[in-house]
Amino acid sequence: MSSSVEGTEQPTNSLNVEQAVRERYSAASKAAEPALCCPVKYNEDYLKVLPAEMIERDYGCGDPSQYVAEGETVLDLGSGGGKICYIASQVVGPQGRVIGVDMNDDMLALARKYQGEITRGIGWDNVTFHKARIQDLAHDLDRFGAHVAAHPITCTEDWLATETLCAQWRRDKPLIADGSVDVVISNCVLNLVEETDRRQLFHELHRVLRRGGRAVISDIVCDEPVPAAMKNDPRLWSGCISGAYLESEFLKAFEQAGFYGLEIAARQEEAWATIEGIEFRSLTICAFKGKEGPCMDHKQAVIYNGPWKSVSDDDGHTLRRGERMAVCEKLFEIYTQRPYADQITPVSPQQAISAENAMPFDCRKNAVRNPRETKGPANKQTQLPIQDCCGPDCC
Repeated sequence: MSSSVEGTEQPTNSLNVEQAVRERYSAASKAAEPALCCPVKYNEDYLKVLPAEMIERDYGCGDPSQYVAEGETVLDLGSGGGKICYIASQVVGPQGRVIGVDMNDDMLALARKYQGEITRGIGWDNVTFHKARIQDLAHDLDRFGAHVAAHPITCTEDWLATETLCAQWRRDKPLIADGSVDVVISNCVLNLVEETDRRQLFHELHRVLRRGGRAVISDIVCDEPVPAAMKNDPRLWSGCISGAYLESEFLKAFEQAGFYGLEIAARQEEAWATIEGIEFRSLTICAFKGKEGPCMDHKQAVIYNGPWKSVSDDDGHTLRRGERMAVCEKLFEIYTQRPYADQITPVSPQQAISAENAMPFDCRKNAVRNPRETKGPANKQTQLPIQDCCGPDCC
């Protein structure tokens, strides 16, 4: 199986992936197709306001909406009929925002068909849907379509002018702006993207997230490479089989796009499908953005609480159980938040180091922080416990 994460992508020999997916899902928007989805149990409370047609024609393999929080801005890649968007709308509440992106006109029509009814049932209106490719989130296809309708392309000059305009839009007026989203979610859609576009797909996923934001992606993975013959089967590709990521490569794609703190939030135990002995199952990954920037020394340390003797993060920083490991300010902030915080004891300096006085820090050393560095070299006080510390109420 060719891998987008190693830069060795090869186009699928003869299959037009986008056309196969578009045709399959257009049909599935009009009549339910059970073969397109894995069994997923959703919170019934969030389904009460959704019409039966939307529920029946939803196709997914997980529930990434359960990992969003109140007040967040959520982007759903491949939002389809809108079910996950409307569930997320109820979770984030009136102060949050949900953006659905899909390239299929029929699915977008289904998502918008009941928007007024659902909005009244929920009590607030915080969902918008846009037509775009999920590997090109800067390009608004609705805007492009309206422009072409008003300015038909009839010659080479028209095409070149339109291409220049689109590049300007991507740069100056992107559909989804850099760092504008708290959480990117997706439900069984990334595998439908052509392999040659997957590096760009993960770049876009990373680009639109704010620092500290996260991606929660449910998708189909396989335990063995998919053979070429299966990749050229439009039915298998549009059915979330042929484009499945090899499980280990799926994780690598997040790593190489710059994410950290990867967690397998859910993994389907029994295979959803098996073809020629290859197992296909649902996997939900949670990954964080925010390790960019310089490493500066503010005399901070972290203690890994266990249970492992030592652990290493995605960039090779090693934490040894019970030891005061020296970290830069950036890494200190990362380790004291999700998903590391419950395994870490932070050790801050008694006297804060200002940004002006901080020196560059070599994160490759994996060194222990001398306690004197956090206490301060001038701190040589002696303080014994008072003699009457034990009393009737405590000791």
